[in-house]
Amino acid sequence: MRQEARIFFDHVHLISENPQSAASWYVEKLGGKIISNKEVLGAPQIFVAFEEAFLIIRGRRPGEQVDRKQGLHWGIDHFGFRVQGDFDSYCEALKKKGVVFSVEPKDFSATTRIAFIDAPDGVSVELLVRKE
Repeated sequence: MRQEARIFFDHVHLISENPQSAASWYVEKLGGKIISNKEVLGAPQIFVAFEEAFLIIRGRRPGEQVDRKQGLHWGIDHFGFRVQGDFDSYCEALKKKGVVFSVEPKDFSATTRIAFIDAPDGVSVELLVRKE
């Protein structure tokens, strides 16, 4: 008997000018854990784990042309991490670590509080807490 296919979120893949520095930022600032650091197709590729999903941060592969993003684009705008616990205290702790907030903590709706932070390589990360 054939089992019905299901999908689960697995990872976000980032291309970084300095993959080791970017991976270290996600570890130092957001508490990720480097679970793999190797070379794939001629470029560094670092896996940073966060609970049930992870980031893959890789460098430029030989012969690739990579451009910086500027402003709003079609496609992925940001990715988000859900915070469990005291959201505002967590955000204050990030500020003390030097994390830059592009959107300060605020109520987005009656049930959700959000903030946005600037990550390496022009990546925008949303932090959110859903109120019970």
